[in-house]
Amino acid sequence: MGLKSLSILLFLTLLVQISFVLSDVSAVVGGRKAVGYGEWMPIKDLNATEVQDIARFAITEHNKEAKANLVLQSLVKGETQLVAGLNYRLFLTAKDGGVRPGHYLTVVYVKPWLNYRNLTTFKKLLHYNRKG
Repeated sequence: MGLKSLSILLFLTLLVQISFVLSDVSAVVGGRKAVGYGEWMPIKDLNATEVQDIARFAITEHNKEAKANLVLQSLVKGETQLVAGLNYRLFLTAKDGGVRPGHYLTVVYVKPWLNYRNLTTFKKLLHYNRKG
């Protein structure tokens, strides 16, 4: 594949990704608040393949950095934030061996058009309120 064809393919991929993000952005209708650049939006389908992949990526990267052995148990809540890419803020439960599962907050920065992911936050939550 030539460089020009590859550039066009990457550009089209970017457009598709942006259209998916923008399709989830709410408009001001009936007094609802518009959600835009920089605001956190709830993820509607936590079982979506992409969301599950990002959760597993966060666990894997954390395990490498912390020399830990966490295993993803469940994805409890998730939000996305449109920036110069997309931030995924995920609340998850993970287990380390026989220890009781713990609650964790993770943020993964994604640039899908570059196939780029970076774990920016991974921390254990001492108290977690499912509603919040």
